[in-house]
Amino acid sequence: MINLTKMSEKVVVGDAEKVEEMVKQALDEGMDAITILNEGLVKGMDVIGEKFKNYEVYLPGLIVAARAMKAGLSVLKPVLANTKDRKSVKIAIGTVQGDTHDIGKNIVAAMLEGAGFEVVDLGYDVSSQDFISAIKDGVQVVGMSALVTTNMLSMKETIEAIIEAGLRDKAKIIIGGAPVTQEYADKIGADAYAEDAAIAVDVVRDFFK
Repeated sequence: MINLTKMSEKVVVGDAEKVEEMVKQALDEGMDAITILNEGLVKGMDVIGEKFKNYEVYLPGLIVAARAMKAGLSVLKPVLANTKDRKSVKIAIGTVQGDTHDIGKNIVAAMLEGAGFEVVDLGYDVSSQDFISAIKDGVQVVGMSALVTTNMLSMKETIEAIIEAGLRDKAKIIIGGAPVTQEYADKIGADAYAEDAAIAVDVVRDFFK
């Protein structure tokens, strides 16, 4: 019988091949997919998230852990899609229009997926209309990233467009990226600012406590 604590440990050390193998075996043994997700993959990402926040691991360690989690999640996704009672918060995330940097955004997306959220990755250079369309499609959280200071204006313009579309009360908005600050989040009317991927997970969890 697969030990989910051991699976979590393999996520933490970034052993993607072993995580994928263990998830497959757990499913073959009849283990519930949501239990595997929560007790195996999510717990592992929670551990690496805490280590990252406490400077016990750095960005490379976070990246390999996220890859390991995604390897396991790729096996689980088809099963989870058929689990009718699974209730998940749906998040759309993207780098704003004019900005083509996506490494940080990809890490945040992986961490959110690892925490059990349903993530719609809109990619980079994402227009206001694309974010609006995602809200119309039912996402409950919009995450916007910018790495270049001049592109931060796109965050403000996107929020203004969401307000004009009458959808501001339909989704929480979280922003982040190297030049972004809490002060800027407050100024443009975002619901939250996250300094890094681990904090982003905590912020989204707090939205739905």
